[in-house]
Amino acid sequence: MTTTLNATPDTGSLSLTSAERSELDRAEREAGRRIAAERAARDDAAREAGIPRAQSSLERAGRPNGASGSLAAASAPAASAPAAQRPRRTFGFVLAGLATTLMLAGASAPSPFYPHLEQSLGIGALGVTIAFAVYAVVLLATLLTAGSISDHLGRRPVIAVGFLVLAISVVVLWHASSGGMLYLARAIQGAASGVLVSTLSATIQDFAPSKHPQRATLVNALAPGIGLASGTVVAGLLLQGIGDVATAATWTFLPITLVYVALAGLIWVAPESSRREPGWQRSLAPRAAVPASARRLFVISVPVVLAGWATGGLFFSLGPTIVRAELGVESQIGDALVVALLPASGAVAGFILRNRRPKVPAVYGAAALAVGTALMIVALSLTSLPIYLVAVAIAGSGFGTAFMGTIGSLVPLAALHERAELFASLFIVAYLSFGIPAVVAGLLSGALGLHTTVLAYAVVVTLAAGIAALLRARSGRAPRPSAGASADTAAAA
Repeated sequence: MTTTLNATPDTGSLSLTSAERSELDRAEREAGRRIAAERAARDDAAREAGIPRAQSSLERAGRPNGASGSLAAASAPAASAPAAQRPRRTFGFVLAGLATTLMLAGASAPSPFYPHLEQSLGIGALGVTIAFAVYAVVLLATLLTAGSISDHLGRRPVIAVGFLVLAISVVVLWHASSGGMLYLARAIQGAASGVLVSTLSATIQDFAPSKHPQRATLVNALAPGIGLASGTVVAGLLLQGIGDVATAATWTFLPITLVYVALAGLIWVAPESSRREPGWQRSLAPRAAVPASARRLFVISVPVVLAGWATGGLFFSLGPTIVRAELGVESQIGDALVVALLPASGAVAGFILRNRRPKVPAVYGAAALAVGTALMIVALSLTSLPIYLVAVAIAGSGFGTAFMGTIGSLVPLAALHERAELFASLFIVAYLSFGIPAVVAGLLSGALGLHTTVLAYAVVVTLAAGIAALLRARSGRAPRPSAGASADTAAAA
């Protein structure tokens, strides 16, 4: 027999069956657990930054932070989804992580083809770095203008359009017959990636399992390294195995195009994770915003991000040329494997350190970048491939963990509606570090020679990474503001 609960508040009436009431209770309990987990993560991040724990507005009002009912559901709408939505949310979490990996696999897949493009298109090493820079600059411009547009239009439509545009860019790159077409393809790819990179990162965070919210940080940190490594290796294997460049390009870029089109459709199976907010036109005005609660730690983290992504930029633009010209590696798969070692070792190190406090991988990452890059100077000076491989593995472990620690420290300090903007700002710093130093290296290589340029680049990265490690290690010793300060004021101090 079904029991009906009738309530008549001032605003109307509500009638729930016992089954519906039970489901609502379960959703409320899950919301409470999610809020408690996020609060604990925020407290950990605040302690690392030297910020005392501040009471929430609920606690100041004398109510428990994990309060149930409609207020808890409003505070964590993602966590209060009905049980029927959980499989779709799990699907969305997995799909967003896979989409991030595949997006970056497509970005790195052209790397093994660059030595051939230098000759066939007559663009030289400088032309390759220009193509690399066009991608980074357009991506940055898109992040500045449309990086937070999914907060207004919803995650799904932005992801769908982004992957369709990305598929177009792959087709143009695949059929590039001149330097101009190559640059156009990279510009389109940069525009699509600029929209996708912040939206997918926010989507992963939105769909994080309520009992294991830290998995979102792990996926956001590991997916780029796995994608960059797999794209380079698979393309190198196809180029080496097939031999003919045009055929290898078809087997590389046609599947990528089809996968991107499929992802544009599959995202509609996942539920929408972000409420639509008005003002999307105003959001297109160029700006970069970091939530007040995260600004202090963001500034401290900038040198860590700079050192890691500057190293990645050098490898993915001039890496194959360095391996061939400086170390005598002649095979395409050899080029690809050496370049892929950097993000692959980063992904492994990130997985090993996944359960440590965010500060640990951030400090380790910066220190490993400094040591690995210094060892790279020794390897190039001695023309030693074995030492070079060890150096790349060490630097790569820092490349992955430094970014993971940065994400893990910053995300708990941002509210749900601030995440896309935070990720946009973070990736602006990352891709500035990724693109500008690589372009400078490409320009200098013509005047100073590749060997001298790479050694000078490595010295700068070593110094930057060492300073970053010291700054991040000391960040927890910052002077504490008064205990009565609000969380936002404390974070901004």
